Amino acid sequence: MRVRRCPRACARAAPWVALILSVLTVLSAPAPWWPAPGTDTGTGNAVPAGGDCGTPAVGRAWPVGARPRVLRGWEPPVTVYGRGHRGVDLAAAPGAPVRAVAAGRISFAGRVAGRGVVSVELAGTGDPPLRTTYEPVRASVDEGDEVAAGEVVGAVEPTGSHCSAPCVHWGLLRGDAYLDPLTLLPPWLLHRGPPRLLPVLGVPVPR
Repeated sequence: MRVRRCPRACARAAPWVALILSVLTVLSAPAPWWPAPGTDTGTGNAVPAGGDCGTPAVGRAWPVGARPRVLRGWEPPVTVYGRGHRGVDLAAAPGAPVRAVAAGRISFAGRVAGRGVVSVELAGTGDPPLRTTYEPVRASVDEGDEVAAGEVVGAVEPTGSHCSAPCVHWGLLRGDAYLDPLTLLPPWLLHRGPPRLLPVLGVPVPR
């Protein structure tokens, strides 16, 4: 059987082909820290599917901490008045600062049913605009204040939470429709840092 030799041009292209295939392999591999769609990022338990695919990822900070534990994920009700969880509960120590996830205007800062609530209308998110809510929070801002992403809007109150442990309930609405707050966060915030390409070993540098 006669073996055909690879032309010189093919040999020169081989390192490029190997490099591209290696990069594609890295990018297509599932990251162990990345939650599967419809998964509670705190417990790993599946939650009902839902969310607004058109929600812009305008978030630039978590409401509390650098990467808080999700005590309970978003569980959209089947009907308007059905049972569910219209937000996300984040573990937070009493007195911890609460920050605006994205830039916007304070649309409410006060008390509702004995709990401190802060609501931020997010800039540039359509009509009606997206609105985030945080509770129980002792507000340090006033209605009408403009806030930047990551700016402190209050502190976690020691009482008033519906969690078994201290937490902040983080909600997201467009009009009267509740959405999944986690959809506001870009991937680099959800999986603990910006994406990076891994080095490709054993492949000569293309010339």
